[in-house]
Amino acid sequence: MKINFFKYQGAGNDFILIDHTMSPLKTIDNELIEQLCHRRFGVGADGLMFVTKHDQYDFEMHYFNADGKLGSMCGNGGRCIVAFAKQLGIIDKETNFLAVDGPHYARISENGEWVDLQMIDVDNITNDGDAFVLNTGSPHYVILQKDLKDFDVYHAGKSIRYNETYNAKGINVNFVEDNGDHLFVRTYERGVEDETYACGTGVTAVAMAMAKHKNQTGHIKTDIKVLGGDIKIEFDYDGQKFTNVFLCGPAKLVFEGEVG
Repeated sequence: MKINFFKYQGAGNDFILIDHTMSPLKTIDNELIEQLCHRRFGVGADGLMFVTKHDQYDFEMHYFNADGKLGSMCGNGGRCIVAFAKQLGIIDKETNFLAVDGPHYARISENGEWVDLQMIDVDNITNDGDAFVLNTGSPHYVILQKDLKDFDVYHAGKSIRYNETYNAKGINVNFVEDNGDHLFVRTYERGVEDETYACGTGVTAVAMAMAKHKNQTGHIKTDIKVLGGDIKIEFDYDGQKFTNVFLCGPAKLVFEGEVG
């Protein structure tokens, strides 16, 4: 069976997208998803998404990690699927769609390559030693790290992700360096089990953790640099709860193709 797909990337976080609006999503071949995401034996991607119809929303997002398993919310994936929905003619300048963590609103630029995605509100941040732990649609561990450019993110992130505390369910591990006018972030992602060029829910978690760390409140805008480019985070924080949270960045079509 031939499968038509589109490859998108959001700040280097890359995804395979498949239009499944013409029929219900019933049977999932997890081994095939893992194979398609493989960077040697498939198309290569950090994850795969299906777009399906929904009676109450513009569309529904179904996200699978590179290991073929159903994933939690993916922020950059959410931005890319909005761009894909615009390309398909499902939406125009804004949308309300459904993801695994609930409804999301997004707005998209005229050229379809910049997406502002509203994320869930967050009111619970805990500490694990010097690290912050929170859920922005996916679980995240955030810790400050000096000389991050030369830091071994893979091994350090893997050791935290698989330690006794987080081994069972897994956690995404974010290392952050505060450079004054921006934050530099590198992330080890569960499901991919490697460092990725960007992680949307991760940089959102980092911006929140750093706002708490610095005792900032009010309307906060944070510029973040990742290996794949630049991302902006905006939210309101009253010292207790983060609301009106937006993950803003590029979402671009790389190529389209057919496998099978």
